[in-house]
Amino acid sequence: MYQITNFTDNDDVKIIDALGAFQVIEYQRDLSVTPNSAVTAYYSAQMNVKKRQLVCYLNRAPVTIQAGSMQWMLGDVNATTGIKGVGDFLGKAVRGKTTGESAIKPEYTGSGVLVLEPTYKHLILLDAADWGGGVVLDDGLFLACESSLQHKAVMRSNFSSAVAGGEGLFNLSLNGRGVFCIESDCPKEELIEIALQDDVLKIDGNYAIAWSKTLNFSVERSGKSLIGSAASGEGLVNVYRGTGKVLMMPTAKMPNI
Repeated sequence: MYQITNFTDNDDVKIIDALGAFQVIEYQRDLSVTPNSAVTAYYSAQMNVKKRQLVCYLNRAPVTIQAGSMQWMLGDVNATTGIKGVGDFLGKAVRGKTTGESAIKPEYTGSGVLVLEPTYKHLILLDAADWGGGVVLDDGLFLACESSLQHKAVMRSNFSSAVAGGEGLFNLSLNGRGVFCIESDCPKEELIEIALQDDVLKIDGNYAIAWSKTLNFSVERSGKSLIGSAASGEGLVNVYRGTGKVLMMPTAKMPNI
């Protein structure tokens, strides 16, 4: 039996989203400051640069998280590697190598509470059912998901997608029914959602953070010819073709400072 106080009920902590087994909390101010850091902490809060954490309630569903992201856990919590045999280990090792994600993603079961490390990035909760049961994520965005979702490595439609597009040859896809959380440089309120019905979306840069698995992704010239591409000044663009949707940032990813 346990009781948690001065956590989500703290007047400096705000619950900004909740879905499935997850709850996203946000610290409205950084109170652990010194005279040297007080000014930075004040203006950070004014500009929405705030610490956020993902809270997982395992009595609602088992969860799988990115390796190394656990901060603390309470109550009946059982942690496993999620490995179901030698074949499963080899498959996950290959998938981790190709997607750039951790090969082993710990799975947590039980009825207790699991809290992940704080981050200044935006934590966005999404339901795989809203993506037709299959969603592909941009590199490095996965934080956690309900364990009912299956992880697969999706290969780009052509080799140029990796070389010319400046990304890896594979992406992580989540398949099935369940809720997942991604870490984004952009808040959910600013993300652009584009629904395609047998149509095509072309993006000059890596602005898309998630897209339906049903879409065909490739990198192509912006014009029909090399001369046309040179004249437009755009060169190569990321192309999403078919029926599905794309979640896109309005601005480029910010460099780590």
